[in-house]
Order: sequence, then C-alpha cells, then structure tokens
Amino acid sequence: STVSKTSLKSSLLQLECYFTWTLLKQDVDLSDLEEKINHQIEFLTKSRVRSYNLLSYVCHLNNSNEEALRNLQKAEEEVGKKYPDEIARRSLVTWGNYAWIYYHMERYEEAQMYASKVENSRKKLSSTPQWKDQFPEIYAEKGWALIKFGKQYYGRAKTCFENALRNEPDNPEFNAGYAITIYRLEYPFQTQSLSIKLLKRAVEMDPENTSLMVLLALKLQDLKQIDEGERYIEEAMKKTPDLPHVLRYAAKFYRRKGELDKAVKFLEKALTVTPNSAILHHQLGLCYRSELIQLKKTIKYPPCEQVDKLTQLSIFYFKRAIEKKTTFFHCYMDLATMFVQGKRYEEAEEIFQKAFQINTLSDDDKLQFYCCYGNFKHFHLKKASEAIEDYIEGLKIKKDSYFFDKCKNDLKRLLEQRIRRGSGDATDFGRLGLVHNLNGEKHKAIKCYEQALALYPGNEDYLSALCELRLSI
Repeated sequence: STVSKTSLKSSLLQLECYFTWTLLKQDVDLSDLEEKINHQIEFLTKSRVRSYNLLSYVCHLNNSNEEALRNLQKAEEEVGKKYPDEIARRSLVTWGNYAWIYYHMERYEEAQMYASKVENSRKKLSSTPQWKDQFPEIYAEKGWALIKFGKQYYGRAKTCFENALRNEPDNPEFNAGYAITIYRLEYPFQTQSLSIKLLKRAVEMDPENTSLMVLLALKLQDLKQIDEGERYIEEAMKKTPDLPHVLRYAAKFYRRKGELDKAVKFLEKALTVTPNSAILHHQLGLCYRSELIQLKKTIKYPPCEQVDKLTQLSIFYFKRAIEKKTTFFHCYMDLATMFVQGKRYEEAEEIFQKAFQINTLSDDDKLQFYCCYGNFKHFHLKKASEAIEDYIEGLKIKKDSYFFDKCKNDLKRLLEQRIRRGSGDATDFGRLGLVHNLNGEKHKAIKCYEQALALYPGNEDYLSALCELRLSI
C-alpha cells in the first residue's frame, strides 16, 4: 500500500527526535560540530548513543543521508551493548531519526515503519498521555543536543534538564547536563554563582567525570578559591591525562593563573591528539598574548624582537583557529586586536569586516563588535565621526552587559570632548541626550535635547524625546 505523504508528515511531527527539536543549520558551524562529535565518540564512551544520533543529524544537514543511516546503525549497536534489557525504550529517539531520514529520502514505506515502531513501543511502555515525563532520558538527550548548537539554545537546554531532573533528581548524567548548562549561562567572574553548587553535586555523584571537575576548577578560580580549584585540576589530570577536553580547561586555568609555560605545554599535548581543534589553536594564541602583556608589565621598554616574536606567535595561532572554524567570532576579535596593536591597520580592518559577516552573531557578539570597531576608528584611525556611528549602532541593541556599558561610556566621552572643543553640532547634543537618558540622568538629558533644538529648531526627534522626558519626571 502506498503511504499518504501528508498523514505521514503529521505523524513524523509528533516524534521526539533531532528533526523535531528545531536545531537550525545556520546557527552552527557544521564541520566544527562534526569534528567535536567525532572526538566525543573517540574519548567519551559513555555518551556514544547520543553522539551517533547527533552525528547522523549533522550528516543529514550536510546532505549525506546514506552516511546518516550508517551512524544510526551504530547508535543501535551501542544501545544493544549498553542497554540490552531496555532496547525499545532507549531507541525511541534513534528510530524517530530513522523515520525522518527515510522521509527525506522519499522512502515513505520505511519512514512509516519506523514511525509506527516508535508509536507502538511508546504505547507498550507507557499508557499515559504524559508519556514524555516517564522517559526523562529523552529530555536529557534533547538538552545535550541543544547545548551543541550554541549559546542561543542554552535557555531551552536548561528547561530540558529541569524536566529530566523532576523525575530523576539523583540521576548523575542529568545533574551533569544541568550543571554544565547553568555554568555556560553564567557570566564569567560573577560573584554570585549557582553553578558552583550544581557542579560540586554533579562531581560528587560522578567522581570519574573529569570534564565536570575542570569546569568546577575554573568556577572556583573565578571566585578566587584558586587552591581548591587547582586540586580539582590535578585530580582530573591524574585520572585522564590525555583527554583533550580536560587538557584544554587545565591550560585555561594555568593561563589565567599566569603559569603560561604550563598552559602551553598542556595545549600542545592536546593538539597532538586533536590537531584540527580550532579552540586549542585559539587558546594557544591567548597564551602568547598573555605572555606579551606580562612582558610589557614587567619591563618598561621590552626588547623589540621579543615583542615581535610573541605578537607573531599569537597572530599565527589565531589565524589557524579561524581557518579551522570560519565562524569563530571571538577569535576574529582577538586577531583584529592583535593587528591593531601591531599597527597593521589594513589587516585589522579586513578581519573586522569578516567578523561582522558571520551569520550566527548573538546580541552580545554584535555589541562587542561595535564597541571594538568603534574604538579602533576612534583611537587608531582618528575617525571620530565613524566611531560615533558604531557606538550608536551598539546602543540600539539594548542589553545589559559589559560591552553595552562600554559602548555607552566611550560614546559619552567622545561626544563631551567634541562639545568641549566647540566642534559639537545638534546631532552630538541629541546623542549625548540619548546617553544621559540611558543612564537615567533625565535632567542632563533634557538640557542636551534643549541645546540640540537651539541648534536645529523644529527637529521632530528632539522634540518628541524632550516631551517624553518632561512627562516622565
């Protein structure tokens, strides 16, 4: 019998699997993600079912459905090895993926078969409409997948792990996922930290999980509990001395502690295991940059050749990182800054342009871009008017963050300077009014808008801003 495509599609949309979790191709660098999943399959044997499922979805996004099917077979083999007594329960997501891939290959009979397989198994395993709550591992798998697709997904991941934990509050894997998600949602160095408690609990539940240990160590370092942090790093290194993930975080710990030789050694060791990792190259660039900063702090006139050498090394590794991952925004910003420091302005300009063309930028990224690009134009190219335009673009992204405040303060200083020198026009007064208003300084804002109107009588924008302000006082 032929399967009706419409009814098939509607039953596929009911499935819980990677194809129904809205994981969008444009939000992630696929080749970088594929590389990461392959490392996980190699080094983290516990999560292989999940890794093969995700890998099959990535293959589908790359238009290789045959390859996707091969990875789903591997996921099934893993389920058989790991959960011989719960095969149906542990295969629901995998079978859902099968159904979707066959659907995309226009093999509708097979798609229907897998969709029915999921439906029948689910009914056998659970008789209630709230069946999802009885399979918390599906929530967890969705949470892990969301994390992999980047920071705009972290909020949704948090909800998934909370749902999983409602049913199994003492499940070590769910606790690990939740702790990692909260860790990533927190700003570094914030003094109030929820993740520290969660990470400690997760490490107690799974003392072999060295990936959690190193995150806990970094969090302790953030909170100035450096000795305790270092004990976790040492323990993690003892348990898994060759895990690239652990080496990378240990290196970050020692870089921030100022022990740069140690950091470089760990990163070079990790690179022998995963030579194509963009993150490791970026971290090496950061180490050489830190060494340069240390040198400039300790010696008033450091030898030119030493400065050049560290600058070159830093630039070399940042460039390598971007070659390996073309959407690595923070690395572009670091590279541009190094070019600016070396007075290589044309190269800096080119990198800024490339950074801005990345299509996965979050609001935080855009703010950082406008702030750094504005500073480059203001302090190095001496193009104040262009810098003002960039700062203003940054302020349009209303977001309470470090770079928002920095944009605002840099803009305020620049405008005040122009007005003091007598080169300010109505636009400058109007924009300073905007900054005062953002700072909650309403009387100062009113004064600025009045001055703007004196220079440009009848301007609609200044008039309406002024009316709003007067009404709000």
